[in-house]
Amino acid sequence: MSTITKTEFDFLKDIANHNDRDWFAENKPRYQASYEQVKSFFAAMEEQMAKHDSIAKTKVYRIYRDVRFSKDKTPYKRSFSGGFSRDTDRLRGGYYVHIEPGNSMLAGGFWSPNADDLKLIRSHIAADDAALRKVLKAKKFKDTWGTLQGEQLKTAPKGYPKDHPAIDLLRYKQFIVSKHLSDKEVLHKDFAKHASDYFKALRPYFNYMSDILTHDLNGVSLLAD
Repeated sequence: MSTITKTEFDFLKDIANHNDRDWFAENKPRYQASYEQVKSFFAAMEEQMAKHDSIAKTKVYRIYRDVRFSKDKTPYKRSFSGGFSRDTDRLRGGYYVHIEPGNSMLAGGFWSPNADDLKLIRSHIAADDAALRKVLKAKKFKDTWGTLQGEQLKTAPKGYPKDHPAIDLLRYKQFIVSKHLSDKEVLHKDFAKHASDYFKALRPYFNYMSDILTHDLNGVSLLAD
């Protein structure tokens, strides 16, 4: 099984200390070799993910930063990262892997739901928050991912009273979870399998969100036959 190795970590540590185009040009063969190894790791992880989910697309991001609208003009990321998109309109949610010495993490959920999806999520939660709370309080979910995260409104969303019983959930604009990893975990020979197993623990959450995002409050499918 393809792995993340010390070679990739060493390259990322070096580029963090030499984040300029001249250094990168001299060391581009190191980047290309590391990038190929990371792609091989993501391919191995996709094989593991396919055992418990239907993956439509795997994407490994390149190291070049878009600095046009950023105050930070360093040209390169200090990490390798990528994501997995689920297959079909009925399977919602996405997975993300971030590899960076001392700052690696896994994440999943709904980073930027569009206005229609956000409205639908809130309407279902407002009508019945018990199902989502049950998922979030499940032992395996809590032991693996902790609590729901993401940007929140400071007050109630439009159309909802501030004292709504589910106001703590209705304030969310993002519905994500994340798990930080030690370097030892990332460099483990079975990291692809371990990361896939962590993502498998998201399935009850994704199943719930997929259901409410594809049905109205009466349980009628919103998808075309």
